[in-house]
Amino acid sequence: MSDSNHDHSADAASSTQQEYFAKRQLKQGAVGWLLLVGLGVAYVISGDFAGWNFGLAQGGWGGMFIATLVVAIMYLCMCLSMSEMATMLPTAGGGYSFARTAFGPLGGYLTGTATLIEYAIAPAAIACFIGAYCESLFGVGGWIIYLICYLVFMGIHLKGAGEALKIIFVITAIAAVALFVFIIAMAPHFNSANLFDIAVTENTGASSFLPFGYIGIWAAVPYAIWFFLAVEGVPLAAEEAKDPTKSVPRGLIGSMLILAAFALLILFLGAGAAGANLLKDSGAPLVDALIAVYGQNTWLASFVNFVGLAGLIASFFSIIYAYSRQIFALSRAGYLPTALSLTNKNKAPYLAIIIPGILGFLLSLTGEGDLLILMAVFGATISYVLMMLSHIKLRLSRPELHRPYKTPGGIITSSIALVLALIAVVAGFVVDPKVWFMAAGIYVVFIAYFVFYSRHKLIQGTPEEEFEAIRQAEKEL
Repeated sequence: MSDSNHDHSADAASSTQQEYFAKRQLKQGAVGWLLLVGLGVAYVISGDFAGWNFGLAQGGWGGMFIATLVVAIMYLCMCLSMSEMATMLPTAGGGYSFARTAFGPLGGYLTGTATLIEYAIAPAAIACFIGAYCESLFGVGGWIIYLICYLVFMGIHLKGAGEALKIIFVITAIAAVALFVFIIAMAPHFNSANLFDIAVTENTGASSFLPFGYIGIWAAVPYAIWFFLAVEGVPLAAEEAKDPTKSVPRGLIGSMLILAAFALLILFLGAGAAGANLLKDSGAPLVDALIAVYGQNTWLASFVNFVGLAGLIASFFSIIYAYSRQIFALSRAGYLPTALSLTNKNKAPYLAIIIPGILGFLLSLTGEGDLLILMAVFGATISYVLMMLSHIKLRLSRPELHRPYKTPGGIITSSIALVLALIAVVAGFVVDPKVWFMAAGIYVVFIAYFVFYSRHKLIQGTPEEEFEAIRQAEKEL
């Protein structure tokens, strides 16, 4: 009798578990590798249109140039390392899944929530820049623009992933055209003297190349990160990708190479034609650069302003996708309230889309785009440190795992990214300690939630848990 009772309760538990996951399904096979390259570029392309130039005010052109090179190396090493982990663990959790497998539930949670701080705050910063672009185009900016952005784009995401990513791809392609137009328009007017027109300070190591001295390189790092911030979100689409073992590495590395080319061309030609001093505090640097070179009423400036809006919208739109998938994975596993991972009839996690959108809208009302960038960079750099540690740990402790893609250079590559990410964490503190502590405060609240509550509520049977169970079984054999 007791045996049959035991079987019955096991069946009941299993069917409850099936029912739980049935309500939390994403749409499989909705995304090919080309859409993933588009997604990687879309996450980041707004950084080419606004935000990066604040680095000129921190480090001068030379400081920003060195910072951009260093940050590009960090991201390239990181993308190579993440490609390996994403093909081992193709789940919607991205970095959280990697750290969960390497360091257990706490490691996963710390990584997932750091990424969440980045993705929930970045759209608020971008909303501020969209407001500035709309102000210069239509004379209307501010909260009404922020609200329209959040309502329209959350609405499209509720329609489902395939549709959202195709729209993102088209908007991103249009924005890339604006960048090409800008680059071609600026090239004939390039003059290297313009790069060094910021007044030299008394700081240690100051020169016309580094007007703010050596410290300026350090302080420019968070703004150099803005050229690439969120490209690491590509693996979040792994559960919805066709053949993730091939498409995720192509998506990550392809988008990274495109972004590095754009970053360097814009940094050289924008400042080289219009002057670094002119752009260092601009809310719409590409538009201001074109006006400086071609005069006030030029069709070029209007075109780049109008289409630049597409670039800002592409990033805004795609990072909503990223935060919703990150919350979906954390909630499905019980780290965050499980209601957040419920999906609608279009297989879109609706509460994971709506709730952070409301919080982001409230943050955008501050209008402080440059400070919101720093908060987003804080979350990002913490997650990079944890993800690179995960790569090293999995290489050492789990060499037998199937790795369809292997990181060139192995642990050396992830160690380079790790050291540079640690430098980047400190760089945010150098620029503005107050903002850094605010972001750290949010992180501490998340950690407290886990320590006192959610670690007792974790769900069995998530992709990460399954992976762990297989590992335990193999160990016992």
